[in-house]
Amino acid sequence: MWLLDSTPVGCGCSRETARRPDLAGWAQYDYCASHSRYFWGLRLHLVCTLDGPPILFALTGAKADERETLRDMLDAAPDVAAAHRGQTIIADKNYYGREFEHDLADRHLQLLRPARKEEAKRAGAHLFKPLRQVIESINQTLKGQLDLERHRGKSPAGRRPASCAESSRSQQQSGTTTKPDNRLCGH
Repeated sequence: MWLLDSTPVGCGCSRETARRPDLAGWAQYDYCASHSRYFWGLRLHLVCTLDGPPILFALTGAKADERETLRDMLDAAPDVAAAHRGQTIIADKNYYGREFEHDLADRHLQLLRPARKEEAKRAGAHLFKPLRQVIESINQTLKGQLDLERHRGKSPAGRRPASCAESSRSQQQSGTTTKPDNRLCGH
């Protein structure tokens, strides 16, 4: 069983920081409903086990579509999904849509998520509330290990190598890639 979520990574709080040309176009303003706040920065997307070790991750602009980001992570590491056929992924309401679920089914992955307002109750609903704390804890731990919110970085280029190197050391794996649309992916 895998957990899937994204969390905001703030890049700055001042107007001066938000206007820096090095981060303009990469960091973005967005609202995080689970934290009830607006932020300017990036979004860390994680696929991890129940125990916490990350399986896949991506660092994107704040407004990146979470479903497309998951597809990109799976495309960047086809061996991961192939080695875990039939894996169940528990995610939040943002991972929705018939086409999206069919794509995951084609990859032999099963999605469990809460129902959206207009949907009927879905299977596995009793699992979501207890796992919310686990997901948040994993997000915070990884952000802390990678120093994502204390980086004082002035450019995206300065963040990529440190994030990849730290992730590779902590997972004892290599194979990070930088996607052309400014998404940082790893596995």
